[in-house]
Amino acid sequence: MALSGDEIKQMVKMALREDVGAGDVTTLAVVPPLAQTTAMMIAREPLTVAGLEMAELTFRECGKGITLTRHATDGEAVGKGRVLLKISGAAGPILTGERVALNFVQRLSGVATLTALYVAAVEGTRAQILDTRKTIPGLRRLEKYAVACGGGKNHRMGLYDQILIKDNHVATLAGESDKPIALAVRRAREAHPHLKIEVEADTLAQVQEAVEAGANIILLDNMSVDQLREAITLIRGRAKTEASGGVNLETVRAVAETGVDFISVGALTHSARSVDIALDFQETTHTPNPDV
Repeated sequence: MALSGDEIKQMVKMALREDVGAGDVTTLAVVPPLAQTTAMMIAREPLTVAGLEMAELTFRECGKGITLTRHATDGEAVGKGRVLLKISGAAGPILTGERVALNFVQRLSGVATLTALYVAAVEGTRAQILDTRKTIPGLRRLEKYAVACGGGKNHRMGLYDQILIKDNHVATLAGESDKPIALAVRRAREAHPHLKIEVEADTLAQVQEAVEAGANIILLDNMSVDQLREAITLIRGRAKTEASGGVNLETVRAVAETGVDFISVGALTHSARSVDIALDFQETTHTPNPDV
């Protein structure tokens, strides 16, 4: 997925308002206004990069005349010690933007790095790694962008772009029909004929009902590897399949080898750690103030 310039700028401005407020009192008090510096954003561990555009815009928003040179690209796997971004210009604005810029790149690269591990773990199978809606409120598009940088695929962006009939939806219909999944699928298709319909199934009986109802995708929730194989045999290609629930790096390969089409992993966003990236200042010069 691509991020628009406007949404990136809005998120950067929001982050700077939160951090800088009325002003960076430490930098304004301590750093000479004419001080110039060069700083390097450096990976301190192997990682997959994401969020460099956010960092660049952060520094540009903090001050004019800052020169930025990329030494890596989003989606690239880099080793420890790799320079990601060179920043040159007035020392004050660079110091003010440092933490916000690092927060964006550390967090998003953390998501991309974890995603890349899952993608590598299922290499050679048909399974694709999907994200979920388990994201930090307000940062979903950024985090899903980071998943894509790591080689994963985006599931629905929100409640508006795909039908996903879950167990609690079905539970609300139990009093209306002895086949609540079929009823839910029919209503969903009548209301939104152009959207894909996915149905969550916890049992093989629910899988059968979802298939017969014409679901496009069946979410096989918290099933064992053996149950997944049975479900796929039962479906016989009549719908796409998604495994979900309890998947981790130790189990994802076995899940993929059952033949599922997709594996959704909430941990990509809700449990990714921020990776270790630093901003190291290389040199600082002090131009005499002609007014002194």
